[in-house]
Amino acid sequence: MSRRTAIRIAHSCLSDPQRAVEELALGLLHSDTTLVIFFCSNSYDRTVLASEIRRRFQGMHVIGCTTAGEIGDAGLSQQSLVGVGFSAPDFIATSGLIPNLQQFQIAEGHALANELLYGLQDTVTHLNAENCFGFLLIDGLSVREEQVTHAIQDALGNIAMIGGSAADDLLFHKTYVYCDGDFHADSALLLLVHTSLPFKIFKAQHFVPTAERLVVTHADARRRIVHEINGLPAAPEYARLIGVMVEELSPEHFAAAPVVVAIDGNYYVRAIRSANEDQSLTFYCAIEEGLVLRVARGVDPIESLQQAFAEVRAQIGQPQVTLACDCILRKLELVQRGLTAQAEQILSDNKVIGFNTYGEQFRGVHVNQTFAAVAIGAVDRCGEDD
Repeated sequence: MSRRTAIRIAHSCLSDPQRAVEELALGLLHSDTTLVIFFCSNSYDRTVLASEIRRRFQGMHVIGCTTAGEIGDAGLSQQSLVGVGFSAPDFIATSGLIPNLQQFQIAEGHALANELLYGLQDTVTHLNAENCFGFLLIDGLSVREEQVTHAIQDALGNIAMIGGSAADDLLFHKTYVYCDGDFHADSALLLLVHTSLPFKIFKAQHFVPTAERLVVTHADARRRIVHEINGLPAAPEYARLIGVMVEELSPEHFAAAPVVVAIDGNYYVRAIRSANEDQSLTFYCAIEEGLVLRVARGVDPIESLQQAFAEVRAQIGQPQVTLACDCILRKLELVQRGLTAQAEQILSDNKVIGFNTYGEQFRGVHVNQTFAAVAIGAVDRCGEDD
């Protein structure tokens, strides 16, 4: 097998789910295809989509989720279907589902990760962080990302994991992951991939903290709602700190001026999802009383993305594919600042396939406004053509 056929990518912008899956299959299917990962717009009829995926990719390992936008050959898209196919023997994969996330217990995350690890070890010798990575897809409205991510990464040990929170085109109604032939709400799926090819887990973000401090003084941690900041109603106080009127607050403001929290000397974005009628703020990430946040300011998102990929290429060479989970707020900022074309060029140059998320997972941490990805390179083989 040449390195050209180890990984295949496809992108359909057709609105009819049957025709979209057909187009995807034409781009991905090969006699040695063993794993397919897809990301789909919430606009598709999921019943029809699931049926067609089962029919066209019968006998293959298939996972996916709904999105707030798709990333593929057609650039940063909406209402489309993207996918990537991986071929044997370069890739061996196994996956499992955690349903009923509202009743999630840490032991469930440990159990799934261990089950998949043991299953791979029956097939692969010397499973380790150099030849295996994890990929997590989780209901983006479950409010369980922190617990699930931490539990699974804890069990995986030094095998690194990235992932994304499924979305629904900013409707905030219901999000789905696809596993075992159907779409599931209130669920998470974990994929473990063993590969003989070089890969790199990495992330990119472009925010640095300012001096403006926000202390969460009243919050509903379970629902990720902050009622008071600095002892004042949360939305008006946040609006004051970023210099706008509270009634003007919009997703574009949240994208341009998120807040960050320090964890072990590193700053992680805690993005705001919405300003509510009762003057509270709803977040995409865990928030609790007493948490000290800082308003962040953005640096050049194009430069940060270029730098991240420069480091990837220095380590593993030019990617065959980059599987990416990119926050929807990052996309909104790119659109607002007129940087979409520049970003799309970088993504195209590095063969990015992925989706816009309601949150990202990087190793054991649930984050926001971050580009979390795994880039997979190629290995030169004697006697084979490029």
